[in-house]
Amino acid sequence: MGHDIYGVSKAGNEVAYARFSMGNYNASILYSLLDANEFHAGVSGSGGSSTFTIEQMEKAMDAYKQLFSHIPLSEADWDLKQILMFIENCLETAHKDGSVSVYFG
Repeated sequence: MGHDIYGVSKAGNEVAYARFSMGNYNASILYSLLDANEFHAGVSGSGGSSTFTIEQMEKAMDAYKQLFSHIPLSEADWDLKQILMFIENCLETAHKDGSVSVYFG
């Protein structure tokens, strides 16, 4: 069990991936930043998905920066780095496609 979260383009290509073990509390950070707590099923994602607009992904990025800008990326732990990479890649895709789908497994 664990959280496998995928960002997917309109063409169906995987553009982002984040993995958290079932006991890793940092998974809740990504759910919260995406305002997607309804997809957090405890030890894993719910299996559901949602489509995020450019604005929603920009809001997630802004929230990440507000929470973690005081931590230099070189000193951030792996989970914070993968959360940032996930949001960056999804935001880039949303800019290209108009939106990005995220699957919460």
